[in-house]
Amino acid sequence: MKTKKHWGRTLLSIVLAIISVIYVMPVVMVVLNSFKINTFVKTETFALPTAESFAGWQNFITGVTLGGSFWKSAFYSLLITVLSTALILIFTSMAAWYISRVDSRFCRLTYLLCVFSMVVPFQMVMFTLSKTADTLGLDTPWTIPVIYLGFGAGLAVFMFVGFVKSIPLEIEEAAVIDGCGPFRTFFSVVVPMLKPTLISVGILEIMWVWNDYLLPYLVLDRTKYMTIPIHIQYLKGSYGAVDLGATMALILLSIIPVIVFYLVCQKHIIKGVAAGAVKG
Repeated sequence: MKTKKHWGRTLLSIVLAIISVIYVMPVVMVVLNSFKINTFVKTETFALPTAESFAGWQNFITGVTLGGSFWKSAFYSLLITVLSTALILIFTSMAAWYISRVDSRFCRLTYLLCVFSMVVPFQMVMFTLSKTADTLGLDTPWTIPVIYLGFGAGLAVFMFVGFVKSIPLEIEEAAVIDGCGPFRTFFSVVVPMLKPTLISVGILEIMWVWNDYLLPYLVLDRTKYMTIPIHIQYLKGSYGAVDLGATMALILLSIIPVIVFYLVCQKHIIKGVAAGAVKG
């Protein structure tokens, strides 16, 4: 039996290692090709850079200067990500607390709608959403976070509700006896205990909003505002030619912050998901 278990674990480790390599390979290819001259990116895509094909930092310089201001696009991506994540964390945590503590049909229906929203494909609503956003003036980096709040509320409410149900109600009752109102009870008592889930939801939302392409593409006015994914999409040289080397360099610049952020905070994701799964 021990021998069978040993071989089973070894086989599972090999399979998982192969899957990991498959997932990592696209990132490795982006890194390799970001340092190649454009022509060699097309002809020697999977080869290591050589003395002949090595472009140094030129692709990064070209990518930053070509197709408009890259740093302006980075600013819009950062602004949208920060505002969207802040809105999602504040409003969904408060909604989840209310849903968990108030036993009513309205709260149960709201919770079910939030959970249902996670399985609705974005493609089903994107054309109607684009028209609605234009009508309501939600087509700027300062207003698009309202749309992200709607799409990010489902997962956030689901995770927050699961965690809030694991918090003993007696703690909040003691705060009320001490004279705390609803807002003070929430921000002074509930929020500190929500920290693991807040961090985990924040990380997931940041990674989603930062990398999102379709929603900003449909909603924002591309003549005025471009996020990093849209900027990369329109990265073209003379006569409409696409500089693949510069494109790879910008893709690398855009994913480095997310990779570093995820590696630093991944333990909080596991803690938050486990904490939110205590009770459903």
